[in-house]
Amino acid sequence: MRILSIQSSVSYGHVGNSAAVFPLQRIGVEVMPVYTVCFSNHTGYGAWRGPLLTGQNVLDIVTGIEERGGLEGVDAVLSGYQGGNDIGDAILAAVDKVKTHSPEAIYACDPVLGNAKSGCHVASEVQDLIRDRVVPRADLITPNQFELGFITGTQPKDLASTLASIDAAFGIGPSTVLVTSVELPEHGDEKLSMIAADATGAWLITTPRLPMKRNGSGDVTAALFTAHLLATRDMALALERTTASVFELLERTLAADTRELQLIEAQESYANPGMRFKAEKIR
Repeated sequence: MRILSIQSSVSYGHVGNSAAVFPLQRIGVEVMPVYTVCFSNHTGYGAWRGPLLTGQNVLDIVTGIEERGGLEGVDAVLSGYQGGNDIGDAILAAVDKVKTHSPEAIYACDPVLGNAKSGCHVASEVQDLIRDRVVPRADLITPNQFELGFITGTQPKDLASTLASIDAAFGIGPSTVLVTSVELPEHGDEKLSMIAADATGAWLITTPRLPMKRNGSGDVTAALFTAHLLATRDMALALERTTASVFELLERTLAADTRELQLIEAQESYANPGMRFKAEKIR
């Protein structure tokens, strides 16, 4: 399997491609990382150093891969945070290039916009870009529950309304949706869920809610789910494997009491996840 992953890069810590690439490689995926920024660390620290790449820089790199024949046999284009129209245009152009050479390839987009506690934390330009131009072009999207509502103009607050929001997303363009950080009233503050859905049905998986949140965990989730779904063509199994791996990664990070994900230390969790959680078909 080969994935073109267009995301940020940091030297210290793990977000963007610096979170997604190694877990994919550990499960046997050939990854072609293309960076949108090269920062010292993620911006959550409040200060960082390093350059932003332009959309033309990104497209030049993809074109160079194309000239080497590297866009043949690509299974997916994966993208995460997009800083503006410049990068968004480059990613969409890269998707077009890949699908020209690999018509069966999918575009898997993590539409990074914000969360329920802080709302949208990206510029209005990025909100419009993601909602109006990027999501309609994606085959698979991996929003959290808040982002799903923003994209679809709905308010998913329980299982029924979240499923309705997923259906609204299907109407925009994507054929597969993974919703992360799903809060259900009956679970209170003790549990957290994910829902994966396509035309064949929808599956729910639930874990204990760990008392933590770490930058980069969503990037790992989107990457692993994309790869597992492509490899197995089994929505429930892809959801179970992804959940097991990410939960074990977060458990290890919590135990280490570190600000950054214990991405390397948890590598066995990607290759041989414990499969502790079962996906339930809900429709």
